[in-house]
Amino acid sequence: MFSSQTYIQRRAVLKNSLQGGLLLFLGNEETGMNYTDNTYHFRQDSTFLYYFGLDKVGLAAIIDLESGEEWIVGDEITMDDVIWAGPQPTLLAQALEVGVTQVLPKSALETKIKGSLSIGKSVHYLPPYRPEHTFKLHQLTGWALGEIAHKVSQEFVMAVINQRSYKTDEEIIEMDKAVDISAQMHLNAIKATQAGKYEYEIVGVVHGTARSGGGDLAYPIILSVNGQTLHNHYHGNRLTSGKLVLGDFGAEAVSHYAGDITRTWPVDRVFTQKQKEIYQIVLDANLNVIDALRPGITYLDCHLIAWRTVAEGLKDLGLLKGDIDEMLTLGVPALFMPHGVGHMIGLDVHDMENLGEDLIGYREGMTRSSLLGLKSLRLAKELEAGFVLTVEPGLYFIPELIQQWHSQGKFLEYVNYDALKDYFDFGGVRIEDNYLITHDGARLIGAPIPKTIAEIEALRA
Repeated sequence: MFSSQTYIQRRAVLKNSLQGGLLLFLGNEETGMNYTDNTYHFRQDSTFLYYFGLDKVGLAAIIDLESGEEWIVGDEITMDDVIWAGPQPTLLAQALEVGVTQVLPKSALETKIKGSLSIGKSVHYLPPYRPEHTFKLHQLTGWALGEIAHKVSQEFVMAVINQRSYKTDEEIIEMDKAVDISAQMHLNAIKATQAGKYEYEIVGVVHGTARSGGGDLAYPIILSVNGQTLHNHYHGNRLTSGKLVLGDFGAEAVSHYAGDITRTWPVDRVFTQKQKEIYQIVLDANLNVIDALRPGITYLDCHLIAWRTVAEGLKDLGLLKGDIDEMLTLGVPALFMPHGVGHMIGLDVHDMENLGEDLIGYREGMTRSSLLGLKSLRLAKELEAGFVLTVEPGLYFIPELIQQWHSQGKFLEYVNYDALKDYFDFGGVRIEDNYLITHDGARLIGAPIPKTIAEIEALRA
């Protein structure tokens, strides 16, 4: 948690960007895993954390934009709570930690909200992403369940996006911590890899490293010898000689700021020649995008830099042919990189995605492409100082996709389908780093993590 002044200042900025009504912030509740008392890992709502900082179950908050008053909403702990969870500060003591001087019991929240609505006062809330939020809003407002999503305050949404998109120095310190823990997760995974082990053995090392850093995972671990499956959460394969391991995982620091790192490494101590050739193409794409990072460039253009690098590399290997510019226009590189080159990151690994992906990643007037790959680009607009984003080009050989395009006669003049048959068991490569956009370029978040062929092989020695 930051100082109380940080949260006071954040709320002051928010108040100055909106006019009239109540702002309602819903914190998260416990969610039962297989019965009520056996819960999933608790994660506080990120916007609640950003403005109020309290990482506790069952809280809400209100800001009255007209009077400037603020309340933390919750219930005092009972003796049963003390018995099972230990003593806790009073609700007011917790509120004072983040500069809020008033509290309300949960029982008073419905009266407060309905009372405001009854006198024509607006109640602003953000898009609910959990079913319990929708039901809670239904109860608090009296509106029909089907109305809740349609009454989301777009004014509130845009005010939050416009504030949270620009990371402050103290946020960057926390993100450096998250990425440094993520780095150790990757180093430990690479060193633990050995033919004959199962993927889940490496996953255990990864998760343990995240927990030992004081926080937890920022998102479920992706680790697989089948790297061609982009979000592969199955961990039951045995590691065998000649295969690559693709690991995409990151830590969430104690503060809940996220890291998101991907590395790819051989099961063996060294890459094969074929693996080196593909790996170097992806590394070149990674470095070329990083070199282009600066305020003013669109991340769509950065994606196209990655696609161009992939296309040029595969053309050199004889897997593609023809004019590179034509390939980019038609979307041919999506056969090998069917995802976007990156996204915003902060308190969420896909930062603020619950508020609307296009609102975060696209400016007004931009239309998301329908092409494979580009349609999955979460961030396309001009970069600005203060943005933190991922750079994660990849190159995958997905037999099912290749065979589908071939059977459809798609891009026969550009794709050497016969040569691609030799890569059907290859898997995939992705290399990902996190960067802060500065006033004159960009800087790496966290310390450098080994990623050249020589650096990776040195870790495998």
